[in-house]
Amino acid sequence: MLEQPAADAAVDAAEWWRGAVIYQVYPRSFADTNGDGVGDLNGVTAHLEHIASLGVDAVWLSPFFTSPMKDFGYDVADYCDVDPIFGDLSAFEALIEKAHRLGLRIIIDLVFSHTSEEHPWFRDSRQSRTGEHADWYVWADARPDGSPPSNWQSVFGGPAWTWDARRGQYYMHNFLPEQPQLNVHNPVVQEALLDVARFWLDRGVDGFRFDAINFSMHDPKLTDNPPLPAGGKRTRPFDFQDKIHNQSQPQIADFLKRIRALTDSYGGRFSVAEVGGDHAEREMQAFTADDDRLNSAYGFLYLYAPALRREMLQQAAATWDGRPGQGWPSWTFSNHDAPRAISRWAEDRDLHAVAEMAMLLLMCLRGNVFVYYGEELGLPQGEVPFDRLVDPEAIANWPQTLGRDGARTPMPWAASAPFAGFSTVEPWLPVDPRHAALAVDAQEVDPRSMLHTTRRLIATRKAHAALSRGALKMLDAPEGVVAFERSLDGEALLCVFNLGHAEVDWTAPSGWRVVESVNVEAGSAGTLAPLAGLVLTGEPG
Repeated sequence: MLEQPAADAAVDAAEWWRGAVIYQVYPRSFADTNGDGVGDLNGVTAHLEHIASLGVDAVWLSPFFTSPMKDFGYDVADYCDVDPIFGDLSAFEALIEKAHRLGLRIIIDLVFSHTSEEHPWFRDSRQSRTGEHADWYVWADARPDGSPPSNWQSVFGGPAWTWDARRGQYYMHNFLPEQPQLNVHNPVVQEALLDVARFWLDRGVDGFRFDAINFSMHDPKLTDNPPLPAGGKRTRPFDFQDKIHNQSQPQIADFLKRIRALTDSYGGRFSVAEVGGDHAEREMQAFTADDDRLNSAYGFLYLYAPALRREMLQQAAATWDGRPGQGWPSWTFSNHDAPRAISRWAEDRDLHAVAEMAMLLLMCLRGNVFVYYGEELGLPQGEVPFDRLVDPEAIANWPQTLGRDGARTPMPWAASAPFAGFSTVEPWLPVDPRHAALAVDAQEVDPRSMLHTTRRLIATRKAHAALSRGALKMLDAPEGVVAFERSLDGEALLCVFNLGHAEVDWTAPSGWRVVESVNVEAGSAGTLAPLAGLVLTGEPG
């Protein structure tokens, strides 16, 4: 075998993330090692072998920073320390050292659009209009009638403004009132945030996911948002507005260029923008364009979809077609903010079959793909009774939305252990009894389990560069079936999935052979069963 040229190898090392499989850990729910019912960094470290066994490239850790936990860590009180509930900096250093030893890279979540109200920056900012941090947050005078300075609404319900008597002004918050909005237009704030990124880069992290980064800048004129046209489900005042002035400002891209320059200076680092909302596709493109902004953007196309439809994949293929200057997408079906995909997409079908089909489909997508903890086990959305809800969004909107708690329930490690081996005491969220039966130890001994299937499907993606880095071309297919070709450097793979409820007549093209499949019965030539998925190899079209 010819050795890879040194220059090509360097490019591959720098772009390890292109087409990577990344595993998301929600630390509160992964493993509790100190008996307080909450997961911690030592718990993640203790189970890194499990993550490595999946064959993934990296681990994304949701926030573990010092926080009053009003929004479970997305309200940061100290960007450069670990909250005691999760451990300390030495625990993080041990985690990253072991992860690197196992060949896993570590990506952490940075929240640069807002902080906690308990952050020292905000505590100082609210004291007066002339202090050191006076302009580090978004403050504005009341309208003449005392009402908020604009009509902007918060994600969690109610106005995006809260009155503060100390300054005699309103402060802005796109989320909870306890999450005041940073004024990222301020270059001094940008420098402070870049220093935060530098702090973690110096400790060996391999990349960042930038939470809600499209919320990081506002229209300084405080222009009212226009209403959205009628239609669609509306559970919050936020849903009635076209959010074009409280977020999504064009100046965000210039700040992202500064972030990219910093991460590139460390070599081989990865940056991905979380971008949701009504204009997500446009902003994802803007935040990743021209190879001088972030490496990738994390899309919501599949995250809240109540059903899996071919039109969604067609939309992704058309939007992310690889044209010159275009960035690189990242996709996920489940995360800590959305109900688990197999529960959304089951439509009364077998959950195991849905989980297998969804995992193979994810591994066939063009872009980076994120696997949420428990997806490798086929966990459905956890059942959380109202009296155990802790998510402020779920409580405020109950019972109109499922909320986020059901996607954050504890990871089941041992089927017969108390609390499924997550903790020795009652966890912060209850363990769904259905999850205990799907625990890691039970699936390890079952060769037909979802766990073993996940390992196989990830290995299939990594064995074929056409799947991880190749082009994607949508193909004509019968109703209810999605078919597309992945190709790179002479390798072509045909990916076919029956998303529907009925068997479909379908025959593989001549000369193509199956290299991977799920939910395909022996002797079923000429038909494609519901939830069947196939990957075939052959000649490019």
